Amino acid sequence: MDTEGTYDGQATRAGHVPRPATSPEHPPKPLHAPGGAPGRTPALADWISTPRPAAEPGVWRYGHTPRAAVEPERTPDRALASGALISFLGCVLVWSLMRNTYIPFWDTPLKLFTPDSWWAANGEPVAKTGGVQAKPIYELLFVAALLYGFGRLGNWRTVWTRLVVARGPVVQALAVVPLAYVTILLVHNYQLPIRQLVEGFLTFDGDPVANRALMDTARTVIDVVLVLAFAVLGGVVGLVRRFSGAGGAAEPASADRPHPPAPEPGGEDDPVRWPQVRGAGMAEVADRLEGEAGGGRMNDVDYARIRRAWDSVRVDPSRMRAFADSVRDKGAGACVHPSGDRDLPVRAARHDLLARQVLLGTVEDGVRNPYARRGTSLALDPDVLGTSLLAVGPSGTGKTQRLVRPVVESLALQALAGQAAVVAVGAAGAQLGPDAGYDVVVRIGDPASVYDLDLYGGATDPDEAATLLAEAFVGDVPGIDVRRAATALAQLLGPFRTAYGRFPAVPELRELLDQVPAAFDALRRELAADGAPHAMLRELDARTRQHGAHGDPGPALADRVALLDRPAFAGFFDTTGQGRPFSLRALEHPIRVRVDLPERGHADASRMLARLLLAQFNAAAAARADRSLFAFLAFDDASHTLTAETVRGVQRLRSAHAGVLLTLRSLDDVPEALRTPLLGAVGCRMAFSGVTTWDGKRFAEAWGTEWVETRDVTHRTVFADQPLTRAIHAFRKLVTGKAVTTDAVTVRQVERERWSASDLAHAVPPGHAVLSLTSVKGERAAPLLVRLAGTA
Repeated sequence: MDTEGTYDGQATRAGHVPRPATSPEHPPKPLHAPGGAPGRTPALADWISTPRPAAEPGVWRYGHTPRAAVEPERTPDRALASGALISFLGCVLVWSLMRNTYIPFWDTPLKLFTPDSWWAANGEPVAKTGGVQAKPIYELLFVAALLYGFGRLGNWRTVWTRLVVARGPVVQALAVVPLAYVTILLVHNYQLPIRQLVEGFLTFDGDPVANRALMDTARTVIDVVLVLAFAVLGGVVGLVRRFSGAGGAAEPASADRPHPPAPEPGGEDDPVRWPQVRGAGMAEVADRLEGEAGGGRMNDVDYARIRRAWDSVRVDPSRMRAFADSVRDKGAGACVHPSGDRDLPVRAARHDLLARQVLLGTVEDGVRNPYARRGTSLALDPDVLGTSLLAVGPSGTGKTQRLVRPVVESLALQALAGQAAVVAVGAAGAQLGPDAGYDVVVRIGDPASVYDLDLYGGATDPDEAATLLAEAFVGDVPGIDVRRAATALAQLLGPFRTAYGRFPAVPELRELLDQVPAAFDALRRELAADGAPHAMLRELDARTRQHGAHGDPGPALADRVALLDRPAFAGFFDTTGQGRPFSLRALEHPIRVRVDLPERGHADASRMLARLLLAQFNAAAAARADRSLFAFLAFDDASHTLTAETVRGVQRLRSAHAGVLLTLRSLDDVPEALRTPLLGAVGCRMAFSGVTTWDGKRFAEAWGTEWVETRDVTHRTVFADQPLTRAIHAFRKLVTGKAVTTDAVTVRQVERERWSASDLAHAVPPGHAVLSLTSVKGERAAPLLVRLAGTA
């Protein structure tokens, strides 16, 4: 059950995954804990139990709580402040009129529901009766009702939150000082009926000194209670804890995004207890897995991998016994990846393997983004990568560190969990992760490279191999028909494979394309000695007749093959079976591959090999019998890599559960005829800061337009007819320096580009990018301005 029949290795040429002699007992410690960031390490149980609600494409679902779709109307701060001031003055006016008995019958309800013996003729309470306590209670309720009513009318709570609390805890603490002072002063002067209320319940005797001491004590208690109340209002407790460091880093609060509730720990539905495994009658296995998680011996990759294995058991119950035996024997190390790795040596990004997401950055909280997405975290997963992603940005904008490596790293983790296969292609020295994070590292042109590259992509059909080679060799050459080039190659590959049982190596293919007599004669003799079919000899004769004719692709093919027939590549692209060539046919296995191209010294050869890898990937991904694994190909630099056929192949990948990531410095690195089809073939488009207006125009056309509401304000000068009015207007103009005008506001709906070419070229800050997403289900996310992770 170590591989479940899914990861069984075959020959290297057919997709071998290297296996170490032993597997580590414990996984290495990752740079980031599951769902956390450096310095904050949630337990595995908390990471598993955190809700991941369904959301739009690109939303980081770990602990996500959706925001409102439409931004609520926001009253201007000036209007809020003026409204609060007017309502406060109104409240003071009513309170003053009440205190000075200018409001008649304000205490009538009190006297209607209390005995007449409590009240004297002048309306004051009689001593030593219930009126002494009833009147301050009623006055306090009356004042509270005034404060509540005028507070609601003037939006005091909103004013306090927006104008005071939002400016920081220090401002909040200082703002309550004058409020507390004025309130205590009013209480001491018996203007607020708090002292009357407290003293009404005190019992006094004939000792004046004792009575004074009792009143002083009551006054002190009242002062302490008021100070504590205003301290709570001013957030003094939190401020003290913040400066003392006892409270740690405070989490930002959000009124429209409360923290989502977590499942009840230890409950029947707690995923930490593996309820599905228990429901299948395997309580012992579930207990072992629960103990591994609780004991710290299981990481997020282990959990995702075993969960994937259990899903395969549910599909094929015959694997249940092997699954149970593997868990009993190895615990969290059950069903391990064929390489024996249970984690990557280092993680450069934050990942959530339950949602299969990698965190890229944060959507800017600005008017250019939809309100529901502002401030949310942005992530990528196979659901959106399955539509392929094109990223354009000049050198130094972070395409490798902030996009390619996090995506490749995420899919490498998913490969360890048995969910994906990833191939990363970049120039030698590109920062795509350490060698230990890959199963296969192909360093073309490096004599120390352990693995080689299969030039024919594992194909056994000469026509298929010829099509792939023709696309790579002359797919970018104007005026050459790729189909004729494929035919010319097939006329050589078919007879050679029939004669020798293999495809020709690079020197042999070059000799055949150059029509070297010795090579052709040797091939003819071998075919005749083996009794080859007449059709193979006819293929060779046809190639001989077409050689040198007008439009013959042979010379161009020979020139391109010559780029690989260099001393630096001696020993590579071997077809005799002596090396360890890697073939993209291995995509049916959860493999992690990195291909280093010799970009520095052999730029043309590197671009040709990149075209070959893209063509082979398109063919291998579509030809897979088992598409349960998500196959992904990432190019750190896809300049001069795309052809018309590969662009069409990229568009077909989404139905094959596969995708590609293409990064370009500029769209000028793609033939002009392919720029629009390329933007239409990919579902995700990303423009980094610093793109040119020419590239921005292409993105603006791809993203289209939207209806927006505009407000046009027209200022009209007011001409007065009356002398007094003209004098007032003249004085106002003298003071303000502006004529008296009236404003006419026109509101209308207009159609505008989501992002114009000028905005993309000049309005995207450094470390940011504009990204649009499309899922394989057809769900779309409008272009979003994103602050990439690692940007201050």
